[in-house]
Amino acid sequence: MGYLHVEITAASSSKRAGDACGDAFSSFRTTGATVLILADGIGSGIKANIYATMAISRLEKLLNDGFSLRRAFTSLVTTMHEARGTDMPYAVFTVARVLNNGETTVLSYEMPEAIFVGRHAASVLKRRNTTLGSEVVSESNLYLEAGEGLLLFSDGITLAGIGGRTRTGWSSDEVCRYVNDQLVTGAEKRLLAESVHRQARDLWGKKVGDDCTVLGALCRPGKVASIFSGPPADKEHDSRVVDEFLALPGIKIVCGATTAQIVARRLSRRLQINPADSSLIAPPGYSLEGIDLVTEGAVTLNQLFNILDADPDHFEPDSSVTRLYDAIISADRINFIVGGSNNHGHADIAFKQQGIMPRRKAIELLAQKLRSEGRLVDIKQV
Repeated sequence: MGYLHVEITAASSSKRAGDACGDAFSSFRTTGATVLILADGIGSGIKANIYATMAISRLEKLLNDGFSLRRAFTSLVTTMHEARGTDMPYAVFTVARVLNNGETTVLSYEMPEAIFVGRHAASVLKRRNTTLGSEVVSESNLYLEAGEGLLLFSDGITLAGIGGRTRTGWSSDEVCRYVNDQLVTGAEKRLLAESVHRQARDLWGKKVGDDCTVLGALCRPGKVASIFSGPPADKEHDSRVVDEFLALPGIKIVCGATTAQIVARRLSRRLQINPADSSLIAPPGYSLEGIDLVTEGAVTLNQLFNILDADPDHFEPDSSVTRLYDAIISADRINFIVGGSNNHGHADIAFKQQGIMPRRKAIELLAQKLRSEGRLVDIKQV
């Protein structure tokens, strides 16, 4: 199985127009998994939002500090138990982790059941209830495949219309029936979160009784780009690093003339300058049989960073920078192999005068931008 990408969607609204939503949600990617967190702070408005956000931040910190998913979850539940009924921040929450192979764990504390969205139909996700001290928590386990996903929601969804249009609310089973009706009519799965949220708001009518949030996760085959830039710190490792690069999934990109020469030697093939490049701004690109794209190094990476947020309609058509942009912007996961060899040319005053950052700095900043757009970026130094 290749890289399974989790596309995340969300729809959220506050109880009262103009107020902060008492729900909060977050997601992040690691090299091995995608994690989604939905929290519902007690009450509504800014105070509830702060409580929910604090719960998410606490859980994210525990996970980033190396806690296992269950240990982090247990720690936060314990904290919430101590806060229950006091003036301390209190929120209920659900966390879902989808590994790159589709193995999924959903842990929930005082939140509605999640919905599994299959290829053709949806079902309420079965869960096992257990106790942590005097608190009841639940766990669900499943494998997700491409075309499948999850819907997580706060109780503003399952309480929708209570005492009015639905009398006792809109249960998870009823939400699931609505989702199945949408699937039958051919609704796009990536639009289900917005659709469920809109229906819940309609059921509430003019008097909305709670904050409403739906978080969606849809799996699909991920697009991967693997980039090798910069000679390894130890020349003796050149062949091994090239082999590791070639074994990576996705399209293969080499950034840097010296790096390209190393790859060409390993492949016993000829590196050639691309005569089709007509740009007066971007450095020329290269061609190398077996590699999808070959460009110059530091200058090209700097130019890519500078245009990453620009309108592609204004880009030069015959440019190595444009081709590099197209390859990266279409990828869900970008693997960088970055060589540690010092390029003394980067210390030249001409580079500094033109504001050209060293290769490693440019890649670090590129990674920050790409991650902020929801892409997974993995950087390996060699």
